[in-house]
Amino acid sequence: MKLPFFPPDLFADEHAELLDTVRRVGTDPAQRFILGERTAAFEAALREHTGAADVVACSSGTSGLILVLRAMDVGPGDEVVVPAFGCAPLAASVIAVGATPVFADVHPWTMTVEPYEVEQAVSGRTAALMPAHMFSVMADMPAMRELANRHDVRLVEDSAVAQGGVLDGIPAGRWGEAGVFSFVQVKTFGTVGEGGAVITDDPELGRLARILRNHGQPPGRRFEHHLVGYNSRFDEITADVQLRRLPGLAARLARRADIADYYTARFQEVVERGVQPPPPGREGRCHYVYSLLAERRDDLRAHLARHGIGSHVYYPTPLPAQQAFAPYARAGRHWPHAELACARTLALPIYPHLTDAEVEAVADAVCSFPGGVR
Repeated sequence: MKLPFFPPDLFADEHAELLDTVRRVGTDPAQRFILGERTAAFEAALREHTGAADVVACSSGTSGLILVLRAMDVGPGDEVVVPAFGCAPLAASVIAVGATPVFADVHPWTMTVEPYEVEQAVSGRTAALMPAHMFSVMADMPAMRELANRHDVRLVEDSAVAQGGVLDGIPAGRWGEAGVFSFVQVKTFGTVGEGGAVITDDPELGRLARILRNHGQPPGRRFEHHLVGYNSRFDEITADVQLRRLPGLAARLARRADIADYYTARFQEVVERGVQPPPPGREGRCHYVYSLLAERRDDLRAHLARHGIGSHVYYPTPLPAQQAFAPYARAGRHWPHAELACARTLALPIYPHLTDAEVEAVADAVCSFPGGVR
């Protein structure tokens, strides 16, 4: 069996629809390919889906984070607390607006930012907290909200991997003053290229993000630049694709959850040998990645490769240890759980169109690792 971590064709069953989308947009008499009627329709659909008062579609999840921070007037002299474990845009977006990222360690099992560590990182210069959901687990948002309120700082929710997730009845992206989604192709609500969205209940934040995404021009006011903005616009092909894919999101998430449940049940037999599946529980979970912890991660990965099964490491290096972000790491600070996560995480295939036989083959290979993982 040859089973890649990412499928060779994520949209194998949607080719006809994708071609139809390109034809429809390309032959539209209006010839408006950016921020047109389809973008407005997609924003309306996402508002209904999330319950948010406003949705601002933008060019990527990264640009969404930058738009939110700018709309909150976060900039030079400010600090933003971010997880030490995660994707580069967490720190890069803060630096892009001229602020300083301050890294906080994560929980050793969920790998989401630890509230105690966040509080230790707060200072008189802190302008915002920016927790990120990770893999299948949402960050401890009740604690994040309490910390933000108590310290009177802004709360930005990086929900790039959590579209469709729910915690305590509140959807991902709705816990903070603003949430940000990513639609890059491998995400749970991926598209054929790039894309993202800001969701918020704050009308002023939404208004500013909408202006900033289009070179600082208010809607309908071309060549009037009220702010120094960016080219963070959403294109009509992506809007059309996402409008068509949104109704099927729940079914795709359910299939991912079924696969995750099977993996977790099977991997109980190897917990004693050093394989730790994600925290149990299905309700409200959004399984973007199924990432287990293995004491001999690299050996296990090589074993899977010999069985033709692809895997992936999220993430090999803590953010404060990356060359780009090391200058922002505070002297004397340590992130032991982030470092351990980088040494032990291993993600397994979990895309929705895996067959039951393929899912079983992945589990069999993990459970057959000779001598366990100690």
